[in-house]
Amino acid sequence: MKRYEPRRVIIEEAVKDSPVTRNLLARIPHTTPVEYIDDPSLLVRGEGHPPDKEEIIVAKNRGRFIKPCPGSKGYICCGYYILNLALNCPLSCSYCILQSYLNTPFVIIYANIDDLTAELKEFMGKRGKQIYRIGTGEFTDSLVLDHLIDYVDMVAPLFSASPHTFLELKTKTAAIDSLVKMKNRERIIVSWSLNTPQIIEREEFRTASLEERIEAARFCEKLGYRVGFHFDPLIFYPGWENEYPEVIEKLFERIDKRDIAWISLGALRFMPSLKKIVQSRLPGTMLFHEEFISGLDGKMRYFKPIRIAMYARMVEEIRKYDPECFVYLCMESREVWQKSLGLAPSSDEELAEWLDRRVK
Repeated sequence: MKRYEPRRVIIEEAVKDSPVTRNLLARIPHTTPVEYIDDPSLLVRGEGHPPDKEEIIVAKNRGRFIKPCPGSKGYICCGYYILNLALNCPLSCSYCILQSYLNTPFVIIYANIDDLTAELKEFMGKRGKQIYRIGTGEFTDSLVLDHLIDYVDMVAPLFSASPHTFLELKTKTAAIDSLVKMKNRERIIVSWSLNTPQIIEREEFRTASLEERIEAARFCEKLGYRVGFHFDPLIFYPGWENEYPEVIEKLFERIDKRDIAWISLGALRFMPSLKKIVQSRLPGTMLFHEEFISGLDGKMRYFKPIRIAMYARMVEEIRKYDPECFVYLCMESREVWQKSLGLAPSSDEELAEWLDRRVK
């Protein structure tokens, strides 16, 4: 996988002296154009969502860095918190939901690190002994930009000082250089989104191959990190029932089951507006070959029997290698949980408790 390098960098004057900005300027080629502006909001709004995202805006985040996952109405949520370090992802997965939510072609990196640090410390200080799981992979890939800005190195030490707060880094890359030099690893979980080689090649552009992702996970495991895996989205296509089990087999051949914090499963789902965007960009996509139905949250989903069959098949295969592996569903109903896993949390809070026990 080739490392991401921006074609142009635009810096808000208010954060030109930030450590984030300094790191970025020290690591991009000296030939990369750099501009300084007073108000980046004049640039970030645009029409459409170009797939390249080769320009970076370094700006001040004027909102909150930490927010609870909004979840989906009618479906069980895991009680996750989102740490928003950047907005937009330079990877180019065909199904990326950001295409429906964002109207900017830029990757925006938030550089007011002092405000971020203060907010994290305040958040951790008010939580007592309750466990909190925080992730950075909601609005961008957690590691794809780290070779440019060293965000993980800046943020991770705060978690080492908070015994009840855990950081999950989610990625489709093999960009683990910053994790190799990390000293405090006990409250960091590094997770990979996995898919079949066919889906990675056809739908997950600019990402690491399956082999690269699993090898990166194996290396992190040897360094002492706990690892997680997310099969999300599971995509229904001819041969899925054989190809996804092959991925699970490769996973358990390389990774010690004792070091796996969790495996999540989530079937493809998307806002209706995404279909037109994807088809205009990628006429050859296989995403929409099946019929979909509108879910309780307004997102398009496979029919319930298809989702149940996919989850049950995945769980069956995972249990062959580790009967005790913690598997959970992302944004599904209690009925789908029960019919595919044979159990179901009674509420969002109960699923959160299950996951909290895993990180403890």
